[in-house]
Amino acid sequence: MQPVPLHPEPSLFSLVENRSAYSLENCELNVFETHQSAVNVNLSFKDWVLTSMLRGKKVMHLFNKPAFEYLPGESVIVPPHEVMKIDFPEAERTNPTQCVALAISAEQIRRTIDALNERCPKADSQDQWGLNQNFFHLINNQELAESINRLIRLSLNDKTREKDMLAGLTLRELLIRLMQTQARKLFELNYAQLSGSYRFAHVMQYIKENITAKLEVDKLSEQACMSRANFFRKFKEQFGYTPADYILQERLRLAKKYLQNPFNSITQVCFMAGFQNLHYFIRVFKKVTGNTPKAYQQQYKINEA
Repeated sequence: MQPVPLHPEPSLFSLVENRSAYSLENCELNVFETHQSAVNVNLSFKDWVLTSMLRGKKVMHLFNKPAFEYLPGESVIVPPHEVMKIDFPEAERTNPTQCVALAISAEQIRRTIDALNERCPKADSQDQWGLNQNFFHLINNQELAESINRLIRLSLNDKTREKDMLAGLTLRELLIRLMQTQARKLFELNYAQLSGSYRFAHVMQYIKENITAKLEVDKLSEQACMSRANFFRKFKEQFGYTPADYILQERLRLAKKYLQNPFNSITQVCFMAGFQNLHYFIRVFKKVTGNTPKAYQQQYKINEA
């Protein structure tokens, strides 16, 4: 995500959580920046709020759960009136923290959820679209980050008459991406417990247990008891990526795990993670991570030394 330009210090009203607000028709974008260390700073909103870190580090205390570090590339979704207790252990003039907080109207959320449940119902009838506060700390994927970035640009820079209309479309996309991200996290963390009741949880379990096999959409759709076309469409609607994307993600996750062992060769890792072609494995690994498998393995060894 792209940081927002910082305010010159003389223009700040406060060195701790200085707030700049930008109002749109169905949401309000708040930009907070902190230029000195602080602890136990309370923050809450009357609407659902999606916060995203842009610079620095916070320590968050939420829902009476253990505190966690909050870093750039991550987002937190919080329901109305929930108090966020925030520490700023490293904030200073030369290393400020900055985050955005997008407060979203309840009506906008309701309309988006209703439209999804009507037009894109989930694969299992007992499963409904909605925001899930149990999965409040999220790692931004590319689609979610792009939606947030577009809303930031519209709020800060767009002066056109159609600004609210464009923001409304982007906000709707953002909510969909957010719910897809939460759905992925729910199933990824609980696929074994959910596999008996939710067909896509069963498919995820099947993929994990057969990751070294040739996994074709026809076979996966059989596991879900769905037609090939309907399975492909519903999987992408629910999670925001295709079954092939998920398989690739899972194989790359395993490859990273196996590369942490310096005694595993790149060829061994390739086939242990389910890839069938060494050159393809090296190419796609570098495309996704920015490093070749060998460079990743060497860097991990250095970091662990």
